[in-house]
Amino acid sequence: MSTDGNKKQFWKRNAAKVPGSIQHVYGAQHPPFDPLLHANLIKAGNKPPPATPGKPKKATTFQEFESITSDAWDVGDDDDELLAMAAQNLNIEVVMETANKVIENHSKQQERQRQDDTTELEQREEDTQEEVAAEDEEEDEEEEEDRVGEGDVTSPEVSFASQTSPYADGRLVKSHSEAPIGSPKDAAGERAALHRQRSLPHRPPVIPLVARMADQNTSGTPAMTEREASRLDKFKQLLAGPNTDLEELRKLSWSGIPRQVRPITWKLLSGYLPANAERRDSVLQRKRQEYFGFIQQYYDSRNDEHHQDTYRQIHIDIPRTNPLIPLFQQASVQEIFERILFIWAIRHPASGYVQGINDLVTPFFVVYVFEYIEEEVENFDVSSLQEEALRNIEADSFWCMSKLLDGIQDNYTFAQPGIQRKVKALEELVSRIDESVHRHMQQYEVEYLQFAFRWMNNLLMRELPLRCTIRLWDTYQAEPEGFSHFHLYVCAAFLVRWRKEILEERDFQ
Repeated sequence: MSTDGNKKQFWKRNAAKVPGSIQHVYGAQHPPFDPLLHANLIKAGNKPPPATPGKPKKATTFQEFESITSDAWDVGDDDDELLAMAAQNLNIEVVMETANKVIENHSKQQERQRQDDTTELEQREEDTQEEVAAEDEEEDEEEEEDRVGEGDVTSPEVSFASQTSPYADGRLVKSHSEAPIGSPKDAAGERAALHRQRSLPHRPPVIPLVARMADQNTSGTPAMTEREASRLDKFKQLLAGPNTDLEELRKLSWSGIPRQVRPITWKLLSGYLPANAERRDSVLQRKRQEYFGFIQQYYDSRNDEHHQDTYRQIHIDIPRTNPLIPLFQQASVQEIFERILFIWAIRHPASGYVQGINDLVTPFFVVYVFEYIEEEVENFDVSSLQEEALRNIEADSFWCMSKLLDGIQDNYTFAQPGIQRKVKALEELVSRIDESVHRHMQQYEVEYLQFAFRWMNNLLMRELPLRCTIRLWDTYQAEPEGFSHFHLYVCAAFLVRWRKEILEERDFQ
């Protein structure tokens, strides 16, 4: 009793701080009483307490609440005795044999039920087909009489095609030449195939190759679901206002942005465009002119002695950017990327160009290309776009990439201190949320910098397909510090998600 009293006092004293212990949860997947699992409890003489009549009092302690609700699955004393007897008299072999028989009988009953349903459906189809075939036969006979009266000659092939109809019982209405064209077995096979085709759910059309590139809401993909259409309407209503509520836009964007409104949404969330709708056109025009002013001012200096090393490294890295996607191997696209990266490096001498920055242009470029086309982009020839559209895509990609890098520029300055801090923070985070993985890394002398450096330098773009990167960036842009801080937790989630494979690995070379 004193122990119970201490426990009650403990729960009273710490109820606000100590979480409840994990208890068995009973429901559809957890039967209320299993004699095999509860044999020890039965032998000990434990029985569920009798049901409490009337409305129970409000529980003041955890133990009182547990005692009040422990009879939720009370089946009565008599039933308990029967279950206890069964647990004592049956061994595990008998129980398993009985269970297998029950499962087998249940499967046979389900199979018979499916056969009965199939037979009933086929009978209905037979009745319908017989009526249709009878009508077709009468019409064909009338047409044949008309053709014979006019002296027309019908070829056997046409006669077979026009006057032969399969019946549900396998009979065929043949042409006047009585030439056989099918057997009852063939007709039965056709009926079975037709039945399977009708019983199968509708299959959506094949998603085109571009789905791997951008997202699922592209031309030729399945129609939007009701939920997707509703989300698109919410975005359009929010963006149609004179002043866009950026906080509300972030909330909507966190779960993904529809392709149709992604370009304007990214420009707003990155800070490239103002929330005021009236000012957007003037800002776009001014920023685009400013970018091409940089081109005129600086791009000719790419071959100067103090810039040629930067340009040469950019020129080497550009063909390596997504080499398996034809879009990025087009000469005009590579020239656009060279100009964007060179101008950014010239305007940011503290860091200059660093390998990895070239990857950060691609999501913006793809998203802003979709602003002008409806078809797939993976094999799209950008030279077919008007020059003005290409110039707009280039300028918008430059400014949005610049906004992104403004928040993580210390990742690319000398010695890349930003990346080193983030890798260290990742190590500390994993040690707290999954100590087993962290200890496993230490045991096999795996340094986080060995694998996480690229995760931070390229923002996981080398680990994910481009369409997944674009979707991930929807959330990053919706977060106030998505690229600098939220990205760290995504990397930790990768390690936790594949913890089983990591713990089984012994050779990390």
